[in-house]
Amino acid sequence: MNDRIKIGIPKALLFYKYGNLWINFFENLGFDIIISPDTNLETLEKGKLKLDDEACLSLKIFMGHVEYLIDKCDYILIPRIACLNKHEKLCTNFNALYDLVRNIFSKRLIHYNIDVEKKEDEFYAFVTMGLDLGFKYRTVVKAYHEAKKQEQITLERRISKQKALLASSKNVKILLAGHPYNLYDEFTCGPIIKLLEENDVDIIYSDLYHQKYLKQEVEEISKKNYWTYNREIIGSISHYKENVDGIILITAFPCGPDSLSNEMILRQIKDKPIIQLIIDETTGEAGLATRIESFIDIIKERGKINEETNN
Repeated sequence: MNDRIKIGIPKALLFYKYGNLWINFFENLGFDIIISPDTNLETLEKGKLKLDDEACLSLKIFMGHVEYLIDKCDYILIPRIACLNKHEKLCTNFNALYDLVRNIFSKRLIHYNIDVEKKEDEFYAFVTMGLDLGFKYRTVVKAYHEAKKQEQITLERRISKQKALLASSKNVKILLAGHPYNLYDEFTCGPIIKLLEENDVDIIYSDLYHQKYLKQEVEEISKKNYWTYNREIIGSISHYKENVDGIILITAFPCGPDSLSNEMILRQIKDKPIIQLIIDETTGEAGLATRIESFIDIIKERGKINEETNN
């Protein structure tokens, strides 16, 4: 009989950004990991029962994943992240997430706090969490550094694969720009990815790029945006826009930071076909198909015109 402690990780929200780090960190400490399955309609319906209608789609989905894990593990990981960089902020949902889940569910939770403005960075947060779990300092530090190394290796591999696709393929290339928890969620973006692939489109993901020149690339579109994750999306658009044929902005309704940032993007991107797809609980594949296929037709027609002009 396996008596190791089981930690549940909801496959939603920041899982798609930090999941690799979380899994490796806890496995390095000897825990078993249980990850909730891909989002489906049942996940959403369960999440909707826990929140007000005004909550965003992504948060409702997250609550559905927590509900799934309740009776399947000993602890559930719910991080609290307020600030990752000085003079920047995250959506308040990430700051309030732990308290929100704690007040809705009675399950024992594991959490860590990141607030750079208070000198609580990621390293400090993971070490504090490990110490609270009863591990020695050296053990926790080693587990964190090994997990961080694996996270970087995985990211580099994915970026290299995307670069190779950009360099080699002759297909239409479209940048899917959005938060990873929207881009990679089966319910939110799965139908969009399927439609693009059926139309022989190569998909470029906005979270897969080196952020070496992030500040400079962000300011090409917006000098005042202070939402960290939206800045990453904006930087990626600046980084990739010359190498793709079109851009699709993906957002979950009703996201406040996205509504502000996407408006800036739509106003600033003048020389590249771009559309915004807002996904909500009632979004149907038929409507998506019409918009996406029309967008691809516009890109192809634009390509023909450019080719004739150049010849």
